[in-house]
Amino acid sequence: MSGGPRFQAAAREQGVRPIFGVNLALRDAGLDGRLALLVTSRVGYQNLCALVTIAKAKVTKEQAREGLASVTLAELAAHRAGLVAMLTAADVPLAGLALRRFDREAALRWSRAIVGVFGRDDAVVELTRHQHRPEERRTQRLVALARHLGVNAVATGDVRYARESDATLHDVFACIRERTTVDRAGRLLLPHHGWHLRSEESTRRSFRDLPAALREAERLAERCAFTLDNLGYELPDYGSLTPEEMSARLYELTMTKARERYRPEHPKAWAQLRKELGLIERLGFAGYFLIVWDIVEFCRTSGILVQGRGSAANSAVCYSLGITAVDPVEMDLLFERFLSEERGEWPDIDLDLPSGEQRERVIQYVFGRYGERGAAMTANVITYRARSAMREVGRALGMPEEVLSKVSRQLHHLHGAAPEALDERVASAGLDALDRRVSLWLSLGRQIEDLPRHLGQHSGGVVIARGRLDHVVPVEPAAMEGRRVIQWDKDDCAAMGMLKIDLLGLGMMAVLEEVFATVPTVDGGRESSIASVPANDPKTYAMIQAADTVGVFQIESRAQMATLPRLKPSTFYDLVVEVALIRPGPIVGKMVHPYIARRAGREDVTYPHPDLEPVLKRTLGIPLFQEQLMRVSMVAADFTGGEAEELRRAMGSRRSAAKMARIVGRLREGMTRNGYAQADQEQIIRGITSFSEYGFPESHSASFALLAYASAYLRAHYPATFTGALLNHWPMGFYHPATLIRDAQRHGVRVLPIDVTRSCWNCSREGDPGEQRLRLGMRFVGGMRESTGRAIEAARAQSAFTSLEDFRRRASPDRSELEALAELGALRFTDREKPWHRREALWQVRALEAMPRGIFDGAAGPRAEVPVRAMRLTERVAADLERSGVTVGPHPMRFVREALRGEGVLSSAELGLARHASAVSVAGVVITRQRPGSAKGFFFLTLEDEHGVINAIVSPALYRDQRALLVTAGVLKIHGVVQHQEGVLSVKAIRAEAVSLSAEVEALALPPSHDFH
Repeated sequence: MSGGPRFQAAAREQGVRPIFGVNLALRDAGLDGRLALLVTSRVGYQNLCALVTIAKAKVTKEQAREGLASVTLAELAAHRAGLVAMLTAADVPLAGLALRRFDREAALRWSRAIVGVFGRDDAVVELTRHQHRPEERRTQRLVALARHLGVNAVATGDVRYARESDATLHDVFACIRERTTVDRAGRLLLPHHGWHLRSEESTRRSFRDLPAALREAERLAERCAFTLDNLGYELPDYGSLTPEEMSARLYELTMTKARERYRPEHPKAWAQLRKELGLIERLGFAGYFLIVWDIVEFCRTSGILVQGRGSAANSAVCYSLGITAVDPVEMDLLFERFLSEERGEWPDIDLDLPSGEQRERVIQYVFGRYGERGAAMTANVITYRARSAMREVGRALGMPEEVLSKVSRQLHHLHGAAPEALDERVASAGLDALDRRVSLWLSLGRQIEDLPRHLGQHSGGVVIARGRLDHVVPVEPAAMEGRRVIQWDKDDCAAMGMLKIDLLGLGMMAVLEEVFATVPTVDGGRESSIASVPANDPKTYAMIQAADTVGVFQIESRAQMATLPRLKPSTFYDLVVEVALIRPGPIVGKMVHPYIARRAGREDVTYPHPDLEPVLKRTLGIPLFQEQLMRVSMVAADFTGGEAEELRRAMGSRRSAAKMARIVGRLREGMTRNGYAQADQEQIIRGITSFSEYGFPESHSASFALLAYASAYLRAHYPATFTGALLNHWPMGFYHPATLIRDAQRHGVRVLPIDVTRSCWNCSREGDPGEQRLRLGMRFVGGMRESTGRAIEAARAQSAFTSLEDFRRRASPDRSELEALAELGALRFTDREKPWHRREALWQVRALEAMPRGIFDGAAGPRAEVPVRAMRLTERVAADLERSGVTVGPHPMRFVREALRGEGVLSSAELGLARHASAVSVAGVVITRQRPGSAKGFFFLTLEDEHGVINAIVSPALYRDQRALLVTAGVLKIHGVVQHQEGVLSVKAIRAEAVSLSAEVEALALPPSHDFH
């Protein structure tokens, strides 16, 4: 049922009435087969959803994929109302009807069971004809079977694909599903290419000898009149309150909370609140706001950090209730972006929560509050991207695995690219694009891009319903225990009028929550929260202006860092602009450089029309936000808030050029009516269309900017605690833990190695409050189980470990964990004044493992002379990187610095002293690679050495010439020209080469780079 809403929309676009149904497996009392169930009414649809839910609940996700989900006869009988059962030619018991020898009794037993449940009026037999001899033998026997049972036979097309030209693609999908190739598929594929849609004339000609079957098909189609417009979905009431009581409750609660938010009295805020509350009451949405507030209140009382974002940040009601943290009255945000009377649809409130266990607590709270059949997660339709499309089609066509791997490695940033780019990648793998199989591979790979691949679980979307959600859409167990998911994604839910609340896990929220818990007086004594972080902190803004933002939410990417010194944010609204500026819309619309030039005073601030100055003044005449698009239409053309939102949506949709043209026509009419000159109209419309498709909402940007400022403040004032939290919640952000540790060390944090006598599972700050000392946690010991790490913590809390034997007895690590700790130098005990060196510790571990556990536990272990030398520095760093992925020792580039210096290669520290436009050579470990679609083919590298980072810019021509090296090398040397531009330092590459490394350095397990994100 997952394709239902999109199927209905597509059918209506073609002027066709959709018919809904499913193929369902029945396994019971010796019966084993599939039948088609067609919906004739809303009751039938509810029963069908319930049956699919029952079937899915019995099996795992993997078993469901294997077709093992099924129902029993009793379950079918209990949900038969409003359904028609079709005995299809594909039913297992009936398939044998095509053979000369078949089990007639099995076919009759199966058919009689179905007719016994549904009766002769609601059971039919399907007839198909595709000019295939075995099929015709089966069709004649099905006609006889229908007469024997006393039920009608129905003529169908048994359509598998739309056009005859789609047959090859259908074969490939069949091979993907069956995990085979077209060469080996055999009878898994259809015998010929005739299973496509046919005209009415062709169908009537095929069944001219069975006119009754055609008439029954028409009659059955008329019976199946149900559409998804009549789902009967309703939002749960808040408690047992009536609509009037919910509105009164919301009003009272909002005004009480507003008096805490708005101090002193704020007339503009009260007026806005009354306006919003009035609209919410008229639309009947009070219960929705109370439901969201209830979730936020659960978070608050449970100590879970929460912040609403999205268009909800435009609402003073949401701000007053504590759902959002940005004051929309102070920021003059447009409420109609969030809710308007014309739209009359559910508003969209997203809640950011700490990722991991805290978010799961909130999800389970919602599940518990609304019941097993009242709440579930939304699905996520995963589509084919270039990489997955080429790999899976290639496998179906029998392409060698090594070729698939070689090509797919180069496709992660090619989605939607021109065909020539894909041809180039295939040619670079040594393949001939004119070869028939390779050509077919390329063609089919392009065809399936953006088609659905599988159904996943949305990251945080939750739907709730009054009554049974499984009467609206099938519900099934999710892969994660304790979760359940519906079969529609968030867009389908919106199209069907269902309420979705996004409970989104955000790594930075988890980081902030951890830091606030560790530093409870961050704001001078009040409760620590995002809203209580001191505003306008000079140290924080100085750090941001210097682009010193590794690990800071939203402004840590290469592009953001390249903009910060030029924009020089000094206020919160500057950060709001910064977050929105480095987005596809402003970049594609060529608004970034004009905005920065105007801010720097190099370009005059102008407006498309004097009337628009109040709308665009804060962004210096440059439209950056969706809300500005809406306000422009309201000022220039007298659009209502609802019409302005309709304009925003139409401009953001590639699917309805006609709708967009109609709205632009109304926009022109309004501007003409208000006396706007033709030239001004053209400029305004160009401004709208150039950024609206990608335009970022001001409310989103404000919510993100708040998190960016809070994370920057904590990094500036509590670098050790902040870095520890980042490491504890990785993966997140742009940078590997190795880079985060280097950055902390450069900021005066003393990062201490893993030590079983001091380390916890998580990284933790050590020393007095003023000291910046961070102890690495055992979570970075490769292969260590969290249970072992927690056991070490618990045992150490009782008493210090006195020896290796004592440690093994009380903490119970396994052999691999002990060896990893030894190689990391983490085994330090009170029985030794001088700790073992790493090889000595490893020797002692292996000697101890040779001793049997039990009677000798607690006794002194072997203390023989250890005939091994200590590791050299490079070997210790290599062991760190191999066993944990990080090191507190020297950066790998330090080991080759002397040789590089002899070649004239500059470090990142020396690069800053080089003159603008001078020729330089630099080298470093590659930590990021980016090639954004908006960059016109330019490729960006970030290199890291022992002193910092170096940004390199690679032209499209150089990227084409040296792509293999640039994409795969772990350490690179770049020859180029240094560029100093408005405080931004970079190297424009002329040539790249691999760095010559000694065997010892070559063996270092360098952290992986963050590529093409």
